[in-house]
Amino acid sequence: MPSRYDPVDLKPGLAARQAATRLLAAVTESRASLDGLLDPAGGNPAFTGLGPQDRLLVRAILLSALRHLRVIDAYIDELVTSPLPEGAKALRQLLRVGAAQILFLDVPDRAAVDLAVSQANGDPRNRRFAGLVNALLRRMGREKESRLSELTATVPPFPDWFVSRIQNAYSQEADSILSMLSVPPAIDLTVKTDPAGWAERLGGTVLPTGSVRIARPAGPVTDLEGYDGGDWWVQDAAASIPAQMFSRLDGLEVADLCAAPGGKTAQLALAGARVTACDQSANRLERLKGNLSRLGLEVSTHLSRAQDFKAPEGFDGVLVDAPCSSTGTVRRHPDIPYTKGPEDITRLTQVQRALLDHAAGLVRPKGELVFSNCSLDPEEGELMVQGFLADHPSWRIKPVDASRWPGMEAAITELGEVRTHPAMLSDDDPAQAGLDGFYAVVLTQE
Repeated sequence: MPSRYDPVDLKPGLAARQAATRLLAAVTESRASLDGLLDPAGGNPAFTGLGPQDRLLVRAILLSALRHLRVIDAYIDELVTSPLPEGAKALRQLLRVGAAQILFLDVPDRAAVDLAVSQANGDPRNRRFAGLVNALLRRMGREKESRLSELTATVPPFPDWFVSRIQNAYSQEADSILSMLSVPPAIDLTVKTDPAGWAERLGGTVLPTGSVRIARPAGPVTDLEGYDGGDWWVQDAAASIPAQMFSRLDGLEVADLCAAPGGKTAQLALAGARVTACDQSANRLERLKGNLSRLGLEVSTHLSRAQDFKAPEGFDGVLVDAPCSSTGTVRRHPDIPYTKGPEDITRLTQVQRALLDHAAGLVRPKGELVFSNCSLDPEEGELMVQGFLADHPSWRIKPVDASRWPGMEAAITELGEVRTHPAMLSDDDPAQAGLDGFYAVVLTQE
């Protein structure tokens, strides 16, 4: 007997829409991680049981639906003559998936509507609403050209908790940041050598960080020139900054705590450091080893929780890219505002502080400790570090030199920390603008 997720005998494309609906519910109702659901090996069976093209479609639907969920919901609520029945969660998820295709994807409206109606008819919970699904989505298709831009301009793009924290932290830039968070990002590459040459080969541009930014290719990134040769790796421009903040690396012993998947580890090794990469996940550490092998770089690896990692002899430098709410990566991970909340930020701040306290004990005298994370929230960055310095009076911030990243001066705080956000690196094409939200600081002992 076919399994629940077996697409056998289904109308072409229907299994993908069913999977998208199921996974969207998992994110928005159960706060499941989208990355986990879409993992090719261990992801949700509704996704892993699909063929390659359907997987791509499901991913595109989910990313679009989550980037524009508030607008989609507002449009749905506007078009229903009376509020959807309380408890009709499955119906709303189905409508969201249909709307994402009609409003934001290159899917023919007729196909999106037809498959949504078929999906409703095949679900006992939604069968009686098939007529509503048909009428609402058809009307949405007819009116989208005149209505969508107005909704996008007036509806807050993310949940209230997320919007309010961005507004409180970035009063002047908040609107620009929130707007950019809904724009899919370009792809940034960290190259071993010759950024200008690789930018020319791949049709990209060199950023102030030294990264090469390219447009999203039609096929897999792994098909691009230079991948098999280990000449570059994918790494957001902001993520490339922390490893560049050490005063020097060549010949020094450096520990990279929380190292996987290894982008920063590779930077440290490429700069000539003798690197010990630590991570608590065996699977992620294997992935790091595979990435470093492709790049032809060698490091020592250590399977351990960062808080438990011991090295009595210490290190000349320690990098702590700490686990965080990841609110700075919403452009690539639009599920975050729906799977995280203020309580997660508070909890993670405590984890970060414990990591920072432990890492400080691994740094040799006159060594440097670089702390970073990809959160936009000052509670996980500036405020957390202020608390650390108050409790460790022998430590201080070592200001970075803004001239190392010409064009990025706005990212350097008055104290010499680095604070990036998605509204930086402006470009006429929003898809070529911005970078992840990151906080990074160099700490040293007096």
